[in-house]
Amino acid sequence: MKSNDNSSPNTERDLIQITEGTPAFDGDGVRLTRLIGGSDLPLVDPFLLLDCFSSDDPKDYIRGFPNHPHRGFETVTYMLAGRMHHKDSTGHEDVIGPGDVQWMTAGRGIVHSELPEQSEGLMKGFQLWVNLPAREKMTAPTYRALRDTQIPVELLKHGGSIKVISGTTDAGTVGPIQIETVTPTFFDVSLGMDEVFTQKISTSHLGFIYVIEGHVVAGPQAKELSKGSLGVLGPGDHVFLKSRASDTRLLLVAGRKIGEPIARHGPFVMNTQEEIRQAILDFQAGRF
Repeated sequence: MKSNDNSSPNTERDLIQITEGTPAFDGDGVRLTRLIGGSDLPLVDPFLLLDCFSSDDPKDYIRGFPNHPHRGFETVTYMLAGRMHHKDSTGHEDVIGPGDVQWMTAGRGIVHSELPEQSEGLMKGFQLWVNLPAREKMTAPTYRALRDTQIPVELLKHGGSIKVISGTTDAGTVGPIQIETVTPTFFDVSLGMDEVFTQKISTSHLGFIYVIEGHVVAGPQAKELSKGSLGVLGPGDHVFLKSRASDTRLLLVAGRKIGEPIARHGPFVMNTQEEIRQAILDFQAGRF
């Protein structure tokens, strides 16, 4: 492994913080784990929030996320198990299931709901909030849903695979979500025992690894990251991981740092408190 010297042109990213998140409730009583966006880890610029929901008890998810507004950022919902019904104020209505992705740009304002399309069984997935730079915060809202079969999967030479939702792998597989503002990387990576995974990540990008199943070691110090843990990536130009368990599965997410002031009030994320006050007034006046 390479030295973690920021002056090196070939520097492995270390893990600079590891968290298992904190239990939380959101929506209408949905039980989840907040990995980014809580007191332990408020932000990994440009990522404002990462929630993991996972339960086979309908009481933990059945009431879902009824109508609520957003302004100033994007929401990404990635389902691993179960089905979620999306409906929004721009007229989009859809159901996403296992392996599907919903990528919604709230922009200047949208009201949407995400409600379970099931009354029993496992509901598992993630919601990620991606910030928008000031110049994009008042853009028109958009919605895109990707079926599992629409997302390319790159097979690795030792049996693992990369599901490429956004970004480009070192071997050239391109994800269907390409966004210029933060050029995100969003991979779902599966690895076998002792399998190595490497990926270039621009030095201008921040990011994290979340282990869904199994166990990995990462970076020049071979720090351990186990199931249910998130590791924040430090400076460097690539990621080096080695699986320490069979059937290891993880998310690798990164994006260009925005570096702007953040004013945040619930479902609104802007740059100033005045913009937050305007968002509240616009929502109350029915302008979303």
